[in-house]
Amino acid sequence: MRRRDFVMLLGGAVAGWPLSTRAQQSAKPPIIGYLSPNSASPEGQWTPAFVRRLHELGWIDGSTIKIEYRWAEGTPSV
Repeated sequence: MRRRDFVMLLGGAVAGWPLSTRAQQSAKPPIIGYLSPNSASPEGQWTPAFVRRLHELGWIDGSTIKIEYRWAEGTPSV
């Protein structure tokens, strides 16, 4: 194999490698934690607005992201 052929082959392999790496997607969607010191009922107005805004930005719960809710019920532990 000539040196020029080897350099072209190596350059082509290196150029295509990052593209194939970026194309892989993780099996699990990213998780967003929604933490509140209150109970779920007073948060009734904020939670749907939060989810709606994420949807406007292209993030869909259960599809592209997962939202985990945690409520302290007014008694946050120290």
